Amino acid sequence: MKLRLSLIFTPILLVLGYLLLNAYLPKYSGQFVFMVILFFADLYLWSSITKKIFSNTIWLRVLIISLYWLPLAMVIFIMVGSVLLPITQWNDPFRTIWFGIIIVFYVSKMLPVFFLLLADSLRLMSKVFHLINKGNRQNIVKENEGMSRSKFLQYMGFITGGLVMGTMFTGMFKWVYQFVVIKEKIKIDNLPSAFKGFKIVQISDMHLGSWTTPKPLVQAVEMINDMNADLIVFTGDLVNFSTKEAYRYENVLKNLKAKKGVLTILGNHDYGDYVNWTDKASKQKNMQDLYDLYDRMGWKLLRNENQIYKSEEGDLALIGVENWGANPRFPRHGDINKAMEGAENASAKVLLSHDPSHWEKIIVPSNYDIDLTLSGHTHGFQFGYESKNFKWSPAKWLYKYWAGLYNDKNSTRQLYVNRGIGSIGYPGRIGILPEITVLELV
Repeated sequence: MKLRLSLIFTPILLVLGYLLLNAYLPKYSGQFVFMVILFFADLYLWSSITKKIFSNTIWLRVLIISLYWLPLAMVIFIMVGSVLLPITQWNDPFRTIWFGIIIVFYVSKMLPVFFLLLADSLRLMSKVFHLINKGNRQNIVKENEGMSRSKFLQYMGFITGGLVMGTMFTGMFKWVYQFVVIKEKIKIDNLPSAFKGFKIVQISDMHLGSWTTPKPLVQAVEMINDMNADLIVFTGDLVNFSTKEAYRYENVLKNLKAKKGVLTILGNHDYGDYVNWTDKASKQKNMQDLYDLYDRMGWKLLRNENQIYKSEEGDLALIGVENWGANPRFPRHGDINKAMEGAENASAKVLLSHDPSHWEKIIVPSNYDIDLTLSGHTHGFQFGYESKNFKWSPAKWLYKYWAGLYNDKNSTRQLYVNRGIGSIGYPGRIGILPEITVLELV
């Protein structure tokens, strides 16, 4: 009877879930298949521990069951809650922590699922082997002596899952605000002598909707101001969903100071494309609100335009394009030709372009006269390992250029990809820490 009910209601719930997601979070409806896989993985893991859970006392049983199914209940809460109140109107710190807990629990569950699949595969292979060799009973005896390989793998899964959960919670509440300062000397052959030693501080991917408190941002602003930069540049993604996320941090960001001010560009999240707006006018107002915010803060927004700093020996041009991404799901508003108008004769050119794939797919192949491009976007996946001689992150599977300084082998063009100062999705960092970059032109 229970099996029949599950066979009837599971497809109905999956269809309803997709319809809700498509209606209220359309940008994430493409991830529904992934969510379904997570759901069945949840059921698979649950089936392996059911007997042990129901052998406990009632109160412990209820506690374990509640904790196990908590992340699924939280996902359902988001889907139903977004119908009643658009997710962009939720309290930002609450939304950030809510999403973070879901991600931590599900990632932690996937390791036991992997080891359980491995254990079940070994057990199946063992049974097939014994069926083939029915006469040989010695192997069966050995399998039952001590802890079997399948049991060992199951225990390994639960231990590693627990370690991952602890690490991810540490990444959420500690490492996400552990800012690192990375210094690079950038050689530009035709740099006018007046700009030798010119210091640019780059920050990127603030994602203010993911910050749970202004305190660490105050610390970051103080760190940046102490660097006494000639210029501060922000390479896009100020918010996650809408401009209103930035209002509570406006007075903090106003305090950023540099000799030649702050320049900024737009990232893919700044356009409000991840919101199901009621009408076109609401989306346009959101953009105008962002432009007005930058004006109030005193940050100069470059929308396919440039800022030229002059000297008797030659000019330095800072060129800013709107977002352009090789992945078609990201907006392509960047127009490098328009952005360079009036800056063609500058001795040195620095381009601000949010997505590093723009450098790879447009700037380099078309041989644009750009000495240095500054990007962000990748976050270094917010997870990985870095040492003096080695760095690795899953970001490398998505982006050829994902963190640090790169050189075009056929020219003097260079690219620097900032790891971001904020977070998105998982509101934490493990191994790849939030970055403030100090670039000195030489």
